Amino acid sequence: QVQLVESGGGLVQAGGSLRLSCAASGGTFSRYIMGWFRQAPGKEREFVATISRFAEIIYYIDSVKGRFTTSRDNAKSTLYLQMNLLKPEDTAVYYCAASESQSPAGISAYDINYWGKGTLVTVSS
Repeated sequence: QVQLVESGGGLVQAGGSLRLSCAASGGTFSRYIMGWFRQAPGKEREFVATISRFAEIIYYIDSVKGRFTTSRDNAKSTLYLQMNLLKPEDTAVYYCAASESQSPAGISAYDINYWGKGTLVTVSS
């Protein structure tokens, strides 16, 4: 059983930056494709980014390309999401996710085996 714990959320003004971290335990971190999802109030959970087991392939939702960067440190069993140029529409609970899928392409919430509890990011205008 893999446990995922997010940290780094908070309140930031539009144009600012935050760095989210996700610490994993209870499994072999490099076995999993890792990802970030988010859920805004009243909306469905949506994919933000996925990263392959050794970080050779990364996908982003179009709305965050050029602003968000995900990375992973397998030695530390930690996933990161650097968020720059934040916008009010980025406000959401951000979830760390682990998947046993074979490819990071096309991953949806249905492909996730383990979820973190989420961390709230609020971007004020």
